Amino acid sequence: MDTVVSGIRPTGNLHLGNYFGAVRAFTQMQNEYNCFFFIADWHSLTTHPHPDNIIRSTNTILAEYLACGIDPEKATIYIQSDVREVVELYLYLNMNAYLGELERTTSFKEKARQQPNNVNAGLLTYPTLMAADILMHKAVKVPVGKDQEQNMEMARKFARRFNTIYGVDFFVEPQSYALGDRALKVPGLDGSGKMGKSEGNAIYLIDDAKTITKKVMRAVTDAGPTEPNSPRPEPITNLFTLMEIVSSPEVYKHFSDSYNDCSIRYGDMKKQLAEDICSFSAPIRERILELNSDEAYLRQVAKLGAEKARESASKTLEEVRQIIGFRHR
Repeated sequence: MDTVVSGIRPTGNLHLGNYFGAVRAFTQMQNEYNCFFFIADWHSLTTHPHPDNIIRSTNTILAEYLACGIDPEKATIYIQSDVREVVELYLYLNMNAYLGELERTTSFKEKARQQPNNVNAGLLTYPTLMAADILMHKAVKVPVGKDQEQNMEMARKFARRFNTIYGVDFFVEPQSYALGDRALKVPGLDGSGKMGKSEGNAIYLIDDAKTITKKVMRAVTDAGPTEPNSPRPEPITNLFTLMEIVSSPEVYKHFSDSYNDCSIRYGDMKKQLAEDICSFSAPIRERILELNSDEAYLRQVAKLGAEKARESASKTLEEVRQIIGFRHR
């Protein structure tokens, strides 16, 4: 069974884009692959978060992963900092990573522009920590977006380099895994093409009905079509895309037909869309609230995940140490 690894930084609540773009697929993949899903709290240190924020944000993602249906009995869900073996592998990979190639990565250059007063070594070596996360479990498939493809190529490069330096065929080269028909691109409510935390255009899984309705009713629209079967501008296409995801085919067809015959009333469409999003997300929200109030269970899940992840990591690390030339004394 192939191993899959995926991590998410604890930078806030999950939204509909996270769910339909990745997490829903994870709930399917856990039945087909050996899955490791981790919360990347070490990665978050590049922005120097307060300790209380790290704990709170980590528990938030853990609870929301579970509420979405990721099963700790089927998949290994763990907190990155609970698996200290990753740091040792990160060290070894850094010894074989070169300054020039790290400085040329797009992610480093973008982060350096965004935070010019905090261009730290963690930003520079982000690709090696990401590679350590992946190679530690000898992952074959890594679900990532296109923005991470360069870092995936770096992970493959580091795997090849380790194998070449030590004359072994040890690390497999991890492949980017496109979720394909398992995942959907969820648009934002501001007329842009993608829902995201930083864009301020997201509906979060934790949002209540009042918040969801308010957000949807403020969604960008236009004056409406003036000719039958008019092309739909992007903001309107986005509303229909959301409706196609969360509403019934009959509801979608009704509003699509009314757009095409110029009788559509966006207020009615938004009201229906808000109701359908609320109906979809309510059970997940209720489960999130239950889990957030059960810290003992969250600690239990994190402990179980850490044990399973460390079992995998320690085996890999022991082999790596022997290959490099370190022995237990």
